Amino acid sequence: MKIDSGTTAWMLTAAALVLLMTPGLAFFYGGMTRAKSVLNMMMMSFGAIVTVTVTWMLFGHSLAFTDNPSSALNNFVGGFDALGLQSLVDTATADDGTGMPSLVFSMFQMTFAIITVALISGAIADRAKFGAWMLFTVIWATVVYFPVAHWVWGTGWLNTMGIEDFAGGTVVHINAGAAALALALVLGKRQGWRKEPMRPHNLTLVLLGAALLWFGWFGFNAGSELAVDGTAGLAFLNTQVATAVAVGAWLVVEKLRDGHATSLGAASGAVAGLVAITPACGFVDPWAAMVIGLLAGAICAYAVGLKYKLGFDDSLDVVGVHLVGGVVGAVSLGFLAAYPFLEQQSEGLFYGGGVGQLGLQVLGPVAVGGYSFILTWVIGKIIDRTMGFRISTEDEVTGVDITTHAETGYDLGTVHASGVSSPNGPVTAPATKKVDA
Repeated sequence: MKIDSGTTAWMLTAAALVLLMTPGLAFFYGGMTRAKSVLNMMMMSFGAIVTVTVTWMLFGHSLAFTDNPSSALNNFVGGFDALGLQSLVDTATADDGTGMPSLVFSMFQMTFAIITVALISGAIADRAKFGAWMLFTVIWATVVYFPVAHWVWGTGWLNTMGIEDFAGGTVVHINAGAAALALALVLGKRQGWRKEPMRPHNLTLVLLGAALLWFGWFGFNAGSELAVDGTAGLAFLNTQVATAVAVGAWLVVEKLRDGHATSLGAASGAVAGLVAITPACGFVDPWAAMVIGLLAGAICAYAVGLKYKLGFDDSLDVVGVHLVGGVVGAVSLGFLAAYPFLEQQSEGLFYGGGVGQLGLQVLGPVAVGGYSFILTWVIGKIIDRTMGFRISTEDEVTGVDITTHAETGYDLGTVHASGVSSPNGPVTAPATKKVDA
């Protein structure tokens, strides 16, 4: 098939926008941590770029988007026809009607895999070994993300049943949110959790990160149409509408509940709206996008407090925003999906559809969330029992930046051979202290 230069140019741009989201996430998460952990938090996102890029190129694309020779296994995982992506180089363009080179599609999907893995890191801020995290990213992408992408976007069982997920509410956000919950339980609570203040150390970074995420998300959502057409335009518009409304809803909840509308609330509300509209952006009318944004902003604003009631330390609210927001968006399609944006699409209840599609939109989050939670818990436990996943109490109190990376995010004083000094005295371990990988 002849290459469509317009589509190809847009998809190259969209892939770059989605890749930008991971450094944006690094700023967003980094600003939300304490000052002694900011570099480690950002490094976890950058580390995911490295490991997932390599695994995707070697076998990830193949497991997600090729057919398994066994029809039974194909329901769960793809085959090995695209190992190393060489077959995509040889075929140049896929026979799928998009008109883009196969490698461009693969690069676009690679960026989704990268940010999904990076999202999980927010739940374990301040307390994870960097080497253990890097190993986790490889294993988790292999046994969780690639199969789930095949289930929903490849030729797997959820796709065959007819689940709708335009840009990744189930594959990305519910998947990552469930994994975040499992890993937070495996590593346990931070030292001093609920006893010491653990407020974001730099809200300027948080807002910068949220802005980069919002900007990149247009490539995430509109790019998922894989074409330059009306549906891409609809997804673009709905992304903006839902996000803006979600910010407003979160701020109203904060004002009514706490008496203050905060910048952290605005940033968190934006991400909640982006998450919730992701599965629905190309399937719903703009008025419905407003409803989804309103629900996401309000529900997630309350959901982030569940960790205190249930007793799990999700450091940066990955569960409350991504898992809960993803469920809101996925289930909303059972009510709000509007034909005929896509010919193969099923209508929601509000457009005359039956309960069957609603059931599928509930089944998807349950199946993906359950699979991700269980496998993540197992992976986390194995790593913890073998090489150890959590840093020592001493290192955690000192700060993971200096003990793991031998760096600090801010120059708080004079750097000496024996450590870093500040106006309040030494804040680092001695230089002879072993640096933990």
